[in-house]
Amino acid sequence: MSGILEGLRRFSLGSVIFRLVLAQAVGAAIGYGRARKKANAGLRTYMLTCIGAALTMLISMYEHEMLNGPWAYAAAVQSVKFDMSRFSAQVGSGIGFLAAGTIIAAAHRQVSGLTSAIGLFATASLGIACGAGFYECVFSAMILIIFTMEFMQPMELAFKRRLRNITIYVEFQDPRDVDTITETIKRQGARLYDLEMERTERQDDKLPSAIMTLKLGKQNASHSAILSSLAELPCVDSVLELIA
Repeated sequence: MSGILEGLRRFSLGSVIFRLVLAQAVGAAIGYGRARKKANAGLRTYMLTCIGAALTMLISMYEHEMLNGPWAYAAAVQSVKFDMSRFSAQVGSGIGFLAAGTIIAAAHRQVSGLTSAIGLFATASLGIACGAGFYECVFSAMILIIFTMEFMQPMELAFKRRLRNITIYVEFQDPRDVDTITETIKRQGARLYDLEMERTERQDDKLPSAIMTLKLGKQNASHSAILSSLAELPCVDSVLELIA
């Protein structure tokens, strides 16, 4: 096994093809879960990101081999100085443009696409590791990234739903209904920290709405209880918890 790994670490046609295929497979493994969830960046985006990052590392290695081989005389005459890390170093800044495109500012102060953005950056780093032949890092990092992106989300949501701080979006019928809503919140033992009024268009009508930041009481820290109490008010059309 160690002999095969040593052979794949050498810079040859076989190892180049293997590294590119590995980068494609690693990108597909990460991108499959994101595509299944219909995230902003899908299967092909992750595959191409990982392959492109691997290519930058392979190009750096190719130039290094050529400057120490067929191009050695020309490099010596021209006093060429070569840094193998310069191509891969540009991947971080280059992937920033792609990652920024996956981040979308949604309604009600919510932002989506952050996981896709950092996932692309992590996948690009995996591509660099594939191109460099750092196989131990590739497989261990791939497992950790997939575990974090796929299996940590339910745990994260469960954790956030247990927090005493909660941000909700409420649609109601009249601006004067804010007093009724705030009184209901106080009866539930919660404190209102911030309130931002909005106007929501629905069926050509502009309905009043608000984004409220609350801190639940220690005795009644149930998110569902506060949402249910507000939803039962006759003046409230809809209520939604905003989870970042």
